[in-house]
Amino acid sequence: MKKTIIIRYAELFLKGKNRGFFERAFEKNIEMALTGISHKLIKQCGRYLVVDFEEFEIEEILTRLKKVFGIHTMSVAYETDANMDAIFETAKIVCRQSGTFKVVSHRGDKKFPMTSVEISRELGGRLLSVYHDLKVDVHEPDFSVFVDIREGGKALVFGEFVEGANGMPVGTAGKGLLLISGGIDSPVAGYMMAKRGMNVDCLHFHSYPYTNMQAKEKVIDLAKTLAQYSCGTHLCTVSVTHIQEEIHKKCRPELMITLLRRFMFRIAERHAKRIGAQCLITGESLGQVASQTIEGITSSNSVIEELPVLRPLIGFDKNEIIDKSVKMGAYEISILPYEDCCTVFLPDFPATRPKLKDILREEAKLDVEGLIQTAFESMDKLVF
Repeated sequence: MKKTIIIRYAELFLKGKNRGFFERAFEKNIEMALTGISHKLIKQCGRYLVVDFEEFEIEEILTRLKKVFGIHTMSVAYETDANMDAIFETAKIVCRQSGTFKVVSHRGDKKFPMTSVEISRELGGRLLSVYHDLKVDVHEPDFSVFVDIREGGKALVFGEFVEGANGMPVGTAGKGLLLISGGIDSPVAGYMMAKRGMNVDCLHFHSYPYTNMQAKEKVIDLAKTLAQYSCGTHLCTVSVTHIQEEIHKKCRPELMITLLRRFMFRIAERHAKRIGAQCLITGESLGQVASQTIEGITSSNSVIEELPVLRPLIGFDKNEIIDKSVKMGAYEISILPYEDCCTVFLPDFPATRPKLKDILREEAKLDVEGLIQTAFESMDKLVF
């Protein structure tokens, strides 16, 4: 009797003739997640099995697989011979000795001589005969025993489902460039797009020496966290110190943030085109801060020439974003007290409804192309 991990996929079952494309990406991502762990991945109808691993690796395997998008649920099952005596002996390992329970059977091998209902009835009766403190409750049991009769004379017996990350396999929905800060929102935005199957690379703007190197290290840690879900990522960092200094020197202070974000969007779009990204991704949530009013968002968007800007958190409130940040393991990093570039030269009263004509008038005071070129010369790249 050996242990097997059952993987059930999420939305892949909805795909038609191109399902093979999604399954190949899914398999690749599972194998990548399990790099360094001896195992074998077997494809079955509607599921995958991880077999031939060392039992002490089970928790590590589950931990890694929980971060693979496309997985709906998993179960650690015992594989046994597909006969009622062997199934019963295996079920005793899974079954508790008291409480209410039910048996749920699935007969994948239609040659098996009993129906699913007959298997459940037979196995439930045998378990009641040895565990006298058990009672059957088919509606709200304390626990269930699951039996899956497979082809090839084998059966899988298990007792619980482990929740997966759901979503679509990364690598099936193109490539996006995430504008990542050191805050809570942007890593969650990258996580949400990876969950929809998108490869996500990152671009971070910093204001060293006004912000310290710890702020940059914080973003690196956030990119590493995101990389666990996005099958790796590239992080590029760009200095915008010189841009902020020029805006501070020549432009109206209340428009500082709006003007800076317009530079960020220009730089991001050009970098995205260089790396083959098909969209920009931001962590903006409507009305959350001064630059995220509809007027501020419109002003930032107006400098974009071709690429769409995706804002997966646009309708989320802060608590919803925090919940997802905690779930992905980024929250404790995000709340570290290191400032990002948007806090440098922060005006006392930033404009919340900037008028585009005012923005263009102030922007005319700046050498936009020269400042952008200098920013690109400061770019560094890290690969996770």
